[in-house]
Amino acid sequence: MYKRREMLGTDAAECWSALQRLSMHELSMADAIIRRVDAEAASRPGVNFVKVGLRVGELSGVNSDALTFGFEMLVKGTRWEHLTLEIENCPRVQRCNACSHEFSAEMYETACPRCGGDDTLCIGGEELDVAYIEVEDQ
Repeated sequence: MYKRREMLGTDAAECWSALQRLSMHELSMADAIIRRVDAEAASRPGVNFVKVGLRVGELSGVNSDALTFGFEMLVKGTRWEHLTLEIENCPRVQRCNACSHEFSAEMYETACPRCGGDDTLCIGGEELDVAYIEVEDQ
């Protein structure tokens, strides 16, 4: 964390103050994303990394705005400042065990809208992963 603070440049104190207001959960995730890009860059010299795509599920407990803000603050003044973070928010999806119907569960209503069954299984909305890293050849 300290190294990232030093790399923020002349606005380091202002940026650090903003970062301290973030949830440590989102901030540590933003740092992990940057470390993942660092690792990819080390194994692919001569490639320009331009975008990181994430899939964030509704049930993951991640605040996408806080994650984006933390990412932008951590890359400011670094070689990754040009890197864009794109987040795909994934809704909660349930599957009915009685009729196999798949549906979005809104307002935590998990009963099947087709048959009314209460025996449903969460099959989506817990995602939290790097979906892709977009590159350009130089």
